[in-house]
Amino acid sequence: QVQLVESGGGLVQPGGSLRLSCAASGSIFSINVMGWYRQAPGKQRELVAVIGRGGSTNYADSVKGRFTISRDNAKNAVYLQMNSLKPEDTAVYYCNGAINSGGYYSDYWGQGTQVTVSS
Repeated sequence: QVQLVESGGGLVQPGGSLRLSCAASGSIFSINVMGWYRQAPGKQRELVAVIGRGGSTNYADSVKGRFTISRDNAKNAVYLQMNSLKPEDTAVYYCNGAINSGGYYSDYWGQGTQVTVSS
């Protein structure tokens, strides 16, 4: 059984910063791409940022220059540093990973962590 557990969400004022963390646990052979997605009320889930095992990254245009994704392969963890937060960044943030736990890769999701940007 593989689990992804996020932490680090909360309430922050516009212009503030938050750091999200996500750790994968369980029977894990290897992890390929890891990423962060978000879903705001009444909207579809959207990609925020992804990172390959070698460190290559891709960001949504709306967060470029403000958010930074990183990972620690030894800890099976991925992080999202969010700076200059805006009210429109308010959403539930989900961690995602392409994880090999039994000979093939499957998509796994965390339970989500709420980020609220408000004064």
